[in-house]
Amino acid sequence: MAPALQELSAQATRIREGEIAKPVREITPLSLQVHELAMQCTRQLHDLSVSQYPAMKGGADNLAHLAGACAQISLAATLCNLAIHHRTEILLSEDADSTPATSRDQLRRAGDEMQRAATTYRAVARHLSRRLASFSERAEDRQLISDARRHSPQQAPATSPVPATRRRV
Repeated sequence: MAPALQELSAQATRIREGEIAKPVREITPLSLQVHELAMQCTRQLHDLSVSQYPAMKGGADNLAHLAGACAQISLAATLCNLAIHHRTEILLSEDADSTPATSRDQLRRAGDEMQRAATTYRAVARHLSRRLASFSERAEDRQLISDARRHSPQQAPATSPVPATRRRV
């Protein structure tokens, strides 16, 4: 994730430094890529949350950090969309900002959010790499996972959801 975020942040900077004469054509590809990355991050967060990862030492804290990174990436995607909107607003409103200043600010903020998310991903990856590289820490994690399995409550059998009652108005 971190290298992809770095590249997308650099792309936001390149667009920001340009004229942004064709905002939809220039910013939309970036916005789509950031949205896709946000979805990928969210999927990864979910997969980790339902795995044995939370039982590992520091796993729950790392999940919280990753949830924050997901939010930052989603915010960056939204900021890219706002940059498009602010730049195209000139077509709809006479008193809109005719310069790309607002869009540039949105792209700067999007880049900042992606940089922060990349920093979070690197920190979590370093922590996990160190734990995986250490025989004693891997053994500790196996024990924590084993203990968590023993102490987890038995799951109730899945039931079909009860349909909601509709109220006529």
